[in-house]
Amino acid sequence: MTSTRFVITVIGIDKVGIVAHITNILAQFEVNIVDISQTIMEDLFTMIMLTETKKKGFDIDAFQNAINAAGDELGVEIQVQKDDVFRFMHRI
Repeated sequence: MTSTRFVITVIGIDKVGIVAHITNILAQFEVNIVDISQTIMEDLFTMIMLTETKKKGFDIDAFQNAINAAGDELGVEIQVQKDDVFRFMHRI
């Protein structure tokens, strides 16, 4: 079975429930967190996750729409990029 990996970044003003809201969406779409890093710098929340799904027929458009809606609701910026694209873009 193949997997699809994504790098998800979240940046915004810290508030209660950011991690819970986003991880709930990941669970709904059967997306697993492979690695996670989170930092709060004064009131700025930052998080980066390496995630993957092994779900056959994964609906990336529905996932992206749910993530975008969460970002709007939480007032944070969320980026979702395929792992291979992310690595290629940040290669020096």
